Amino acid sequence: MAIQTFRAFSSRNYRLFFSGQSVSLIGTWMQRTAVSWVVYTMTHSAFMLGVTVFATQFPSFLLSLFGGVISDRYDRYKVLLFTQVASMVQATLLAILIFTKQSTVWEILSLSVILGIINAFDVPARQALVYEMVDDKANLANALALNSSMVNLARLAGPAISGIVLEKFGAGVCFTLNAASFVAVITSLLFMRLPAHTRRADKKKVLTDLSEGFVYLKQTPVIGYVILMLACISLLVLPYNTLLPVYAKVIFHGNAATFGYINSFIGLGAIGGTFFLASLKPGRDLKIILLANTLIFGTGLILFSHTSWFPLAMVFATISGFGMMSQTTLINTIIQTTVHHTMRGRVISFFAMAFFGMMPLGSLLIGAVSQRIGAPDTILSQGIIAILIALLFSPFLRKDRLERKNKEQLEAAEDEALEVL
Repeated sequence: MAIQTFRAFSSRNYRLFFSGQSVSLIGTWMQRTAVSWVVYTMTHSAFMLGVTVFATQFPSFLLSLFGGVISDRYDRYKVLLFTQVASMVQATLLAILIFTKQSTVWEILSLSVILGIINAFDVPARQALVYEMVDDKANLANALALNSSMVNLARLAGPAISGIVLEKFGAGVCFTLNAASFVAVITSLLFMRLPAHTRRADKKKVLTDLSEGFVYLKQTPVIGYVILMLACISLLVLPYNTLLPVYAKVIFHGNAATFGYINSFIGLGAIGGTFFLASLKPGRDLKIILLANTLIFGTGLILFSHTSWFPLAMVFATISGFGMMSQTTLINTIIQTTVHHTMRGRVISFFAMAFFGMMPLGSLLIGAVSQRIGAPDTILSQGIIAILIALLFSPFLRKDRLERKNKEQLEAAEDEALEVL
């Protein structure tokens, strides 16, 4: 079972990437937690929490399609190396701002916008480069599941560490540690041995590349459906984490450490889900698992929403985390195992746009709604919406499954007929 779960580690480049990125992502979650906490303690506003997420992610929405074009046109390895160095500089500037006590909410938001711009080019290159890191392409789905486990291990450790560091040393140390963590991933990239990049012979215009990606998406319905589903979930459900500082401070009467613990229990559930995915044998229908986990996600949010006893609430937070991880991990895996390699960067940019574009808009919406009806009723509503989205998309995804099954049966029948002849 262990060999089955970690089979992607047979690729040297992927092992390097996984180890370096694991360290860096812990720092990223420390910074993300610290930024939310600093903004909330400055403003005491759930709406400003939404604005913070908007500032980080909306630039990625605007530029991710261009990031996908860059990923398909140029050397993804060099693009990723550049974005990691730029992210380290951004974290360093944030630390300097806090240590010099010159920080205001708007300065923090400005640096968040810069990070969003960097991510627009980082995500398509990083996700597409995983394909090149894995020697045996049969292990690609396993590598993507392990990627998600890496993210969620960081989500487990990062916020917990951040909560402790925030209480003991302050936000500046969190940002400094994040800046230092990029040394690990940059070093791992420098030690990789990837095939030489082959330049594209054609010199198409950027808009032509973009239109080709959109046409390909329309011609591949299974990818279009899952990206549309991600967009709906990202707009209406995933921004529930915008309200977690409210739960930590108001509902559970806690502090920054409490906020970190909530995030960590969500990460714990997500880790369980990703190891479950990593242990799946090739050939399983990931779309059905996606629908089931979306139902689990919604149920977890409903149960969490009005639970004021902290230990029980963490059980429900863990359930939510288990279902939540499917929204990006499974959809990313479905895309990566379906898309043609020449369109990989551009299709992943649509994936990033659905996630990074809808999340900030959803954060503003959720922040505004919670100001009127309160955080518990808002998250209750989000849980119900998650279940409705799963039910809405179920016929489309199941239809694709039936069509694929019928095609396989037809091909098998044709092979039998040829054998008889």
